[in-house]
Amino acid sequence: MADVHHSPQARDRLAERLSGAVRAWPEPLPTPLLVVDLDAFDANAADLVARAGGVPIRVASKSLRVPALIRRALETEGFAGVLAYTLAEALWLVDNEVSDDVLVAYPSVDAGALAALVASPRSASRITIMVDDVAHLDAVDALRSSTAVPVRVAIDVDAGLRWAGVSVGPQRSPLYDVGSVAQLARMVVERPGFRLVGVMTYEGQVAGVPDEVPHQRARSAVVRRIKQLSVPQLRQRRADIAEALAALEGHHDHAGLQLWNAGGSGSLETSAADPVVTEVTAGSGLLGPTLFDHYRSFSPLPAAFFGLPVTRRPSAKVATVHGGGLIASGPTGADRAPTPWAPSGLALTALEGAGEVQTPLSGASAEHPRIGDLVWFRHAKSGELFEHGTTVQLLHGADIVDQAPTYRGLGLAF
Repeated sequence: MADVHHSPQARDRLAERLSGAVRAWPEPLPTPLLVVDLDAFDANAADLVARAGGVPIRVASKSLRVPALIRRALETEGFAGVLAYTLAEALWLVDNEVSDDVLVAYPSVDAGALAALVASPRSASRITIMVDDVAHLDAVDALRSSTAVPVRVAIDVDAGLRWAGVSVGPQRSPLYDVGSVAQLARMVVERPGFRLVGVMTYEGQVAGVPDEVPHQRARSAVVRRIKQLSVPQLRQRRADIAEALAALEGHHDHAGLQLWNAGGSGSLETSAADPVVTEVTAGSGLLGPTLFDHYRSFSPLPAAFFGLPVTRRPSAKVATVHGGGLIASGPTGADRAPTPWAPSGLALTALEGAGEVQTPLSGASAEHPRIGDLVWFRHAKSGELFEHGTTVQLLHGADIVDQAPTYRGLGLAF
């Protein structure tokens, strides 16, 4: 469905709609001007729910970083719970009643946040921390004199592909084989003050890598092969691990797992189809950043944009905007740069790229923008865009209908 929205005509109409909404707003808006199209956001949410096939979707807050958008996703039938990226963020989400079910995606050794967790029975009952080493349990116990408040724990298991002696995947956890997972699980259930409630297996090599990239046919074919090999291998390994963990049921206060989290926006179908998996995760698929433009499995609508004003016309074939250097994290490359999106026919220059202070744009339509006009960009990644501003304008149809603070706008640094 996204192809229609990628056409030059659609991008030109989008520029008119976004810029018209800004002009109609009663007061000047600072740049970079962050906008989320709620119609596209809601359409993407509905598509994710359909792809998950009835398996609940946990919202990846790292990909949003705007409480209002997290709440909006959670209000959509089919979404339940939040996958937070730090424990401090999880505590904030619970304290501010954004969610009462928060799974922290990464292990934490944040002493202040761990101390706050064990001091609050309410937070401890709503937050599940991630571990992949006994040292993560030690970090909790070092901060408490009593185990009266039980800490909910999930085990992060490496979900990469092992093929021909090579490990392919995000390299998240040292735990891979059944024995190592079962050993740590036993340590958790035998240790006072902890409750083993879940497992996470994030197959990033399936969920997070585009596999239908124009002009990269050979690489895309390799990526698709990796995905084809990963899914059945991981399905068998999940089943084996689940069987081993089931043997722990009835041991002390261990009553079985409550959740098995897996997948991401790019793997909802295959992750949800695994009978071991109880929930999947999605976040980037709600906003459709450029790194998610080239998947065979789905085509999210572009829903997040940032506008920059033209401040210079150094020549008839170049329009220069103020700022622009919003580079995404990950391996350095052209795909991490922002994309001039609307109006169509604009491109970064090879010599300067996206600059911190200014960004020159060339291309077939570079002669048209006037000084003061807005050029609309898309970020390569999802939530990272909102680290660059304090407020997001929420667009419905042709109008800005609301404004929402980002984490940064709320003074939150997670």
